[in-house]
Amino acid sequence: MISYQVTSFGGPLQKAQVDTPAPQGDEVLLKVLAAGVCHTDIHTWHGSYDLGGGKRLSMQDRGVTLPLTLGHEIVGEVIACGPDAGPVTVGQTYVVYPWIGCGTCKVCLRDRENLCPAPRFLGVFRAGGYSDHVIVPAAKYLVEIGELTPAQAAPYACSGLTTFSAIKKIDPQVLKEEPVVVIGAGGVGLMCITLLRALGAPSIVVVETNGARRGAALAAGATHAIDGAAADALAQVNRAVGGGAWAVIDCVGAAATVEQGIAMLVKGGQLIVIGLFGGETTLSVALLPMRAATVQGSYIGNLPELRELMALVREKRPQAIPLICRCLDDAPQSLHDLEAGQIVGRVILEPNLTPESA
Repeated sequence: MISYQVTSFGGPLQKAQVDTPAPQGDEVLLKVLAAGVCHTDIHTWHGSYDLGGGKRLSMQDRGVTLPLTLGHEIVGEVIACGPDAGPVTVGQTYVVYPWIGCGTCKVCLRDRENLCPAPRFLGVFRAGGYSDHVIVPAAKYLVEIGELTPAQAAPYACSGLTTFSAIKKIDPQVLKEEPVVVIGAGGVGLMCITLLRALGAPSIVVVETNGARRGAALAAGATHAIDGAAADALAQVNRAVGGGAWAVIDCVGAAATVEQGIAMLVKGGQLIVIGLFGGETTLSVALLPMRAATVQGSYIGNLPELRELMALVREKRPQAIPLICRCLDDAPQSLHDLEAGQIVGRVILEPNLTPESA
């Protein structure tokens, strides 16, 4: 088995070759067909998140141990099962739910494993998809992809699920009647646009500083694409939404974008933050109740939501976001390219590709 691993936080990924593991107990062994490269991989690779004010959230303190194979947007073919795995079809291709909890606490028993205080996330706390094989702890974490290609299906495990879970937190009447503002048009923001379209949002206003990504947002179905760095960006948003915004989804999650998102809200409006860029901001406490504003975090999504999402995708066939397919050996460069802001859409690592065919 060949994998690309973090062996020191911030250091170059290292290629490792070991025996392919045999699944034990409930485990299932998948041959990896596609693995998305996500911005969360960058945080994990560097070993921390920016909490603002010079403070960092250490991945090591959270229980991340090295060496670690990154990659949580995984699609693979089942090739072997442990003796207790239960019904699962060898040879079938699935997208993997990677946000796995301890399985026994009250949070997990409520089907909220993504919020488990003792997580076992693939690609974060356990070996992930930057590999040609991956062990999944149980067959229940495998979700059918229908007629999607592995590359098309992989981003739904994170960017798709994260945005879908956020969209579900918007009042259905608001979603049906009002424009939705999306801040950021990276892989997550573009996915958000396509899912909002599939769910019938009447208008989508994207705020993005990168011109190429604004173009991609319009191609994905955005009604307006506004330069977030423009001096009159807020005025442009207000014109596009007909006043203040009822719903804003911040796919960046930086201090500046959160402040921008709050400023966009109409009285009674809702800001949902899903990006993890980091930093800190201040809030005018009195204005929160006076404006009846909601500022809410949304963290990935749960397993039932991924099943619901994939059913929606199979039925509605939303437009695919731009994909850049690369071979597994390109994993280190792909992380650097994503960090440098050079990617529009999503890089997908495909172990079956060779450097020549990629």
